[in-house]
Amino acid sequence: MTRDAGGRLVDGYSLVVFDLDGVIYLIDRPIPGAVEAVGRLHAEGRAVVYATNNASRRSSEVADLLTGMGVPARPEEVLTSAAASAELLRDRLPAGAAVLVVGADALRAEIAAVGLRPVSRADESPAAVVQGYGPQVGWAELAEASLAVRAGALWIATNTDRTLPSGRGPLPGNGSLVAVLRTALDREPDVVVGKPEPALFGTAARRAGQGRALVVGDRLDTDIEGARRAGLDSLLVLTGVSDVPELLAAPPQRRPTYVSCDLAGLFDPAAAVRVPGAAETGGWSVTVRDGGLELAGAGRTLDALAALCAVGWAAGAGPRVRPASPGPARPWPPSAWPADA
Repeated sequence: MTRDAGGRLVDGYSLVVFDLDGVIYLIDRPIPGAVEAVGRLHAEGRAVVYATNNASRRSSEVADLLTGMGVPARPEEVLTSAAASAELLRDRLPAGAAVLVVGADALRAEIAAVGLRPVSRADESPAAVVQGYGPQVGWAELAEASLAVRAGALWIATNTDRTLPSGRGPLPGNGSLVAVLRTALDREPDVVVGKPEPALFGTAARRAGQGRALVVGDRLDTDIEGARRAGLDSLLVLTGVSDVPELLAAPPQRRPTYVSCDLAGLFDPAAAVRVPGAAETGGWSVTVRDGGLELAGAGRTLDALAALCAVGWAAGAGPRVRPASPGPARPWPPSAWPADA
């Protein structure tokens, strides 16, 4: 999709799907401009969904968390991997079917909310196993899941995030627990719901009806790749994990449709750019030299980025960038400039 010249990016979509950490908030504080951006979308009557791989909280709990930060959110606007997994199983299984739940109480509650029966033992003949992160998950729960899958139960993983953040550093996430069953069973889950798999975004996009959905994320390896797998346009915001060097080195399956510094790109035509651009864009020009990218000229930061993506992606030149001469100002601060600049 190409927006009209000078038009607002958001006007091309009937639904905006937000990632949370790195887009709406960082750890426990809203990112500057996020409260205003979401409020503006609501004021314009635009549909919003918050999509997260988190399976240890119910949608209502996430909505309460956001509201407590000043970000307006209703439970029906929050789509967790637990809720999406429950919806998927509801569509595949008869009402009242038994589902063995490995994970937190939130996952069990989501299964019950769609009319399925959560169970905890393989001898209760579950039709499916749904596996999500839970701090109390141990060998006994994994053993029951292994027995159920071997007996023919469908195996659904809410997500395969290898780690989850904590104040003490990364800790084992659901992907690490899924790896235990993968090793024991010598097979992959039948379905992985969370990003970068397409199921979470596909579920969110259905809420747009006949309209178009735009995914807004900060990670190329989950948000952007997940959007591409689901056939959706995406906006990468540079307020979280992925940075300029990672973007320039991104393989095709992780390349966004648009890039902006923050959520202002939804509303300000000058604050977002479609990528890739052209080799000469907005006063900048890019050439390949000595296996890297050489940037010359001056102009908007985002135009430089669009030109770098155009040449770097086409040539497979990677993230090495240097100015053509000492004269031009670099369009990013040193902390954001690609290595070897």
